[in-house]
This record gives sequence, structure tokens and C-alpha cells, in this order.
Amino acid sequence: MPDETNPTHSSSEVSAGPPDPGHEKDDLPLELTSFVGREREIADVEKLLAEHRLLTLTGPGGSGKTRLALAVAPRVARDFEDGGWLVELASLSDPDLVSQAVASVLGVKESPGTKLADSLVQYLETRNLLLVPDNCEHLLGACASLADSLLRRCPNLRILATSREALGVVGEALFAVPPLSLPDPHHPAAAEGLPRYEASRLFVERARTVRPDFSLTEDNAMAIARICYRLDGIPLAIELAAARVRVLSVEQISERLENSFSVLAGGGRTAIPHHKTLRATMDWSYELLSEEERTLLRRLSVFAGGFTLEAAEAACAGEGIENEEVLDLLVSLVDKSLVLVEEHGKQARYRLLETVRQYGREKLDESGENLGAQRDHARYFLRLAEEAEPELRGGLQGRWLEYLLEHDNFRAALSWALEHGEAGLGLRLAGALGEFWYLSGNLGEGRRWLEAALAEGGGEPKAVRVKALT
Repeated sequence: MPDETNPTHSSSEVSAGPPDPGHEKDDLPLELTSFVGREREIADVEKLLAEHRLLTLTGPGGSGKTRLALAVAPRVARDFEDGGWLVELASLSDPDLVSQAVASVLGVKESPGTKLADSLVQYLETRNLLLVPDNCEHLLGACASLADSLLRRCPNLRILATSREALGVVGEALFAVPPLSLPDPHHPAAAEGLPRYEASRLFVERARTVRPDFSLTEDNAMAIARICYRLDGIPLAIELAAARVRVLSVEQISERLENSFSVLAGGGRTAIPHHKTLRATMDWSYELLSEEERTLLRRLSVFAGGFTLEAAEAACAGEGIENEEVLDLLVSLVDKSLVLVEEHGKQARYRLLETVRQYGREKLDESGENLGAQRDHARYFLRLAEEAEPELRGGLQGRWLEYLLEHDNFRAALSWALEHGEAGLGLRLAGALGEFWYLSGNLGEGRRWLEAALAEGGGEPKAVRVKALT
């Protein structure tokens, strides 16, 4: 059962009867699969919810927002006289139905001549309860408006929402749901140590639900670590991968994750549609974006291992996106949990989760923008390398740490150049990175790139070739 899947309430109509005095104290579903790890996150969310009347759990699709909310809600609902109530919004497409969905769950009747939002206020202003609206991202305006109205007039109401981006209500607190803890695929623990990591523990537990004889062994431990790392610790992706042990070995699953979206299909028949496959989850997020946001997300997929704002502006602007628009669009994708941001020294760096990057690359190929975006990417990193070269040779060797962060992008640019008839660009880039290869201790790799570029080249200026030979 996918990570954020729950039984679906009928939320398209309002209960015909009056509020029932004998109505159940809460409406939180029982989970049918075990909840793995997240002890620290549960404690953090409980603390934040005690301090804030509106807390929104954010994160990309499949990151476990709903499961975390439903792990926390029963624990805190006992402190609310009128319990906790889950309102599922994924199936709704009309913003006007948000109030009806809440009213239906609470059993509030729509009265003639009274706005439904006002009826909800009248019902909730004397009650002490926790409301859990789930999957708010496609109905943000309506959810924000209703939450603001209810919280201003219902003093004993608290809201624990899940959404891929913030509701944007005054007083809202945010909790970004992190990936599950991961083993290092390059230096994994022995089989007995792997269960310490939430991601590998989840994989093994879900694999056993489809193949009871499945076990973690020294033979498959490395493959399990690689799967979890490749899937960025995203619970939904790990669950979908684990479901494949019914028909594939762990090693086969690991090998086939080069094309994640064909492997990660499945999910129970009762799963929310956009959680049945990883592709459907990404489609759901993609369709909620503006055309400019989609364009930027596609073009960002050319980066490997992260990028700076300057790099994004250089590689992604043009053909529908002005240079000065990139920052605002990038911020919007961060807000929507599709781009991650990290601080490295004094500079912000951005990256896509691997599953998001693969999806973006597919969309880039479909759009016909692939060649132009990759050429702009390669030209930017050639310019960066040529600008850095005299600094590194001139004694500013502390700067090499900054360029080391771009190692994967340099490799991607070199690969593209040599595979697409841009040998001159590749030869210039490989030559400009000479000091970088030396300072980073990658002389063997640098030599291989230079040899490949020299073999492919021939039409470049003699000075470029001489430099590479040197």
C-alpha cells in the first residue's frame, strides 16, 4: 500500500441531517501497514502543533506527509475533547467543494440562506478539535481561505494540513518532511546493520508483505542500499520498488532503476490514483504548475548533482523564460517541493531529487528542448572552468572546493560534448580542468577525458589541442 494512501471519504456532498450528538469522537482511519521510523519527526510535529494553531507538513509527492500526519494525529487527538478529523481532498477538483468536504466529514448541515463556511464556524466555535485536511496543494486558495476564516473565529480549533506547498496563511508553521534515513551505497553497513536505516527497513518490511520468505542477507544488502539511495529515501518510491520482489530479484530491481518510472508501478486498488505509480505522482505535481514553471523544471533536469542560481539563469533562460524570471520561478518550484535548496558556505545551491530529475528529463526530451538546454549547460560550465583556471593556478586554491561541487556537472558537460559532435568544446573543457583534476586528486579521470576528447577532435584550434596534450 503506497505511503500516503488512505481509505477515501465521500466528500462531494453535505450531510443531510443535523449535527449528531452521538457522532463519533474522531474520524482518523486505521492504517493497514506498519509505520516505519520517523520517531524524531513525530516528536517535532507534536511540539510544533502544540505551539501553532496551523501546521502544514510539506514535501514532494510520496514523501510520507499523510502517513506522518496520521501517525501524529491519534497521539494528539486525545488532548482534544472533540477528537481528530481527517478531510481527504485529493479527489476534489472544484475549490468550492472544500467547505463541503469539511462539512461532510463533521456532519454539518448546509442551512438555507447561510453560507456553508459560516455554518462551519457556528459548529466549530464551541468545539475543541483537530482538523487534518490532506492533499491541499491543488486547492490552495480555497484551503487557505477556509483555514484562515475558521482559525480566526474558532479559538479551540487546530489544523494539521498536508500539502506540497504552504497554504500561505498568517501564523502558519511549516514542517518539511525529510527523506527516510539512508545507508551509504558506497560504504554500506553489513546486513545486520542495515535495519538501523529507515529506508532499508521500510524496503525489507514491504518486501515481506508480498513475499513472506524475503530476508535481508549479506548477498542482497548492497543492492538494497543502492535502491534506497537511488530513490532518495522517498517512502512511496521505496514501497513501489519493494513490491517488485514478487517477480524480480533485488539486484534486478537495482539495475532497472535507471528507468525508475517503468519499474515503480503498482499500488493497491484502493490507492489514491496519483499514488498508484511514481509517474502518476509526478504527473499530478507537473499538471499543477504554470507553463513557465514546467519549462524551468524540464530544463533544470540537465544539471547533475545540483546547481547555483547563476547556472540556472545561464542554462535555462530564453525561449519563454526571461533571465530575470528564473529566480522567482525557482523559488516557486522550491515552495512546491520540486526543487531542494541547501546552503554551501555563503551560497545557496539547488538540486532535484533523482526521481524528479528523471521525470523532468523525459519531459525535456518530449518538448524538443533537450539539445539546446544541454548545449547551454555545457557552455556555461566551460565558461566557469576557464574563469576558474587562472584562479586555481594563481594560488586561490581554496576555490577548488567550490568547483568540486560542480564535479558531476563537469562530467555531464564533457559526456554531452563528446557524444554530440562538440569535440572542440569538450577538448577546451577537459584542458581547462587540468588544475582542477590535480587539486581534487582525480588525475586518472582527467587523463581519460583528455584522451577521449583528443581522439574525437581534430578541427579545433592548434592552441586548444596543444594545451590538452600538455
